[in-house]
Amino acid sequence: MKKICLAIGVLLIHYTMQAQQVITLYEGVVPNSKPAATYAEKNEETNGQLRTSQVINPTLTVYTPAADKNTGAAIIICPGGGYSRLAMTHEGHDVAKLFASWGITAFVLKYRLPSDSVMLDKSEGPVQDAQRAIQLVRTKASTWGVDTGKIGIIGFSAGGHLASTASTHFNKAFISNPDNISLRPNFSMLIYPVITFSEKFTHKGSREGLIGKTPKPEMVTYFSNELQVTDATPPTFLVHAGDDKAVPVENSLSYYRALNDHHIPAELHVYPGGGHGFGMNNKTTADQWTDRLQNWLKGLKVIK
Repeated sequence: MKKICLAIGVLLIHYTMQAQQVITLYEGVVPNSKPAATYAEKNEETNGQLRTSQVINPTLTVYTPAADKNTGAAIIICPGGGYSRLAMTHEGHDVAKLFASWGITAFVLKYRLPSDSVMLDKSEGPVQDAQRAIQLVRTKASTWGVDTGKIGIIGFSAGGHLASTASTHFNKAFISNPDNISLRPNFSMLIYPVITFSEKFTHKGSREGLIGKTPKPEMVTYFSNELQVTDATPPTFLVHAGDDKAVPVENSLSYYRALNDHHIPAELHVYPGGGHGFGMNNKTTADQWTDRLQNWLKGLKVIK
């Protein structure tokens, strides 16, 4: 019995070590950055929930599945936080652990939050990091046993805006891409996402954080991602609560309609309750949206 417990302990330690692998996104100077002497990353933990802000050096934290369960799929995870902070636990690391249990290599993206203090153009900082994450995972796919045609992205709230931006703006490289690596996710998952920057339905904090208090109309249009859907936008899975007061459900509805108009495979789940920010556990329903997501991924042949 002791030998069995010891063996299990060794396996758990090995898995934890793998899960804690952290990769710096950029070698050398971070693009679109400028120095700020008093600007430093902040990490605050409350009730077991880690929130990170003022990110300067973006990273990927890697969660690898057991070798015999590896499906070849990979997912980049974008936590939410209104483009002012990152909810790293329940919209990041907890999600990564679930994906790894499904045989998916998961990458938690700690992306830069838009700031005039440390960026030349704050509207481009987050999408640069999302594109770089896709580029890096696709370039080094063999390192993790990843299929370059099975790399997806998931985002929560403002992280959903970032994931939908990566899913609709991939034809423009915001980063250096001399080898023309595809920056298009193969599939995307948007959980109570900010989609539109239109006055009526946007989350004003996210819009102001990314493009300012008095944005130009063309910037509002450019980052209203329901208006940027094309026939090349990847298949998408969406989840929202009808009673979401922070990010109205119209955000997901408008994106779904746009996907449908362009004949993009899409699945939308709207729960009557749950509000905003429920992560993987909507306490108002016995239904688990992660079960629906797993079935959807099986339908796409991403996992078995």
